[in-house]
Amino acid sequence: MKTVPMKVMPSILAADMANLEKDCRRALDAGADGLHVDVMDGHFVPNLSMGPAVVEALRHSLGPDVHLHVHLMITRPDRYAEPFIKAGADTVLIHIESPCDVPETLRQIRAMNARAGITVNPETAAHTIRDLVTEGRVDEILCMTVHPGFGGQSFIAEVLPKIAEIRAWDGAIDISVDGGIDRISAPQAAAAGANVMLAGTSLFHAKHIQQEMTDMRADCLAQYGTSRP
Repeated sequence: MKTVPMKVMPSILAADMANLEKDCRRALDAGADGLHVDVMDGHFVPNLSMGPAVVEALRHSLGPDVHLHVHLMITRPDRYAEPFIKAGADTVLIHIESPCDVPETLRQIRAMNARAGITVNPETAAHTIRDLVTEGRVDEILCMTVHPGFGGQSFIAEVLPKIAEIRAWDGAIDISVDGGIDRISAPQAAAAGANVMLAGTSLFHAKHIQQEMTDMRADCLAQYGTSRP
């Protein structure tokens, strides 16, 4: 039963950074439902990436209607959620594994009129976020399907039962997946109950991004929920 819209958001970590605006427009023209921005601090994960200035530049250049989906893979998201929202983030996702007051940070994100999301790493059990989900404190759950920190990794299929478990709690909430998402893994994630595909390399490096995105969305719609109990 298709109770939620199927969305595909290219991850700009795989875009051509020398031509970021051009690459983002190419993705949007191809039918992207928004743009995913991976933020890494070199502490929470072993890599560095974009800050609020990149989000602000994207908002300025792409306009107010583009959904900017920001994933904070950082040690203290409680300190940086506000700067990213002020820069133009529409959704801010933080990790349950972050050493901060996670429920309070989620509350603050919503108080700033942004969507609040919770992220779980591959090895983190679903029950760690259950109360946040069932109590309605989050707008989205991001299940990492690779270990966070670098693009281009292989999809971890062992995460699929966790997606199905979370979907069983709430049939309408957005469940996103990030890591190794392509034409093969995306339908598998959709079958388990995910409805937001965050794909970097497979889209930005595709020969025909529009066809790749269209086919991915169609394949996911065909499989959504088919492997759920």
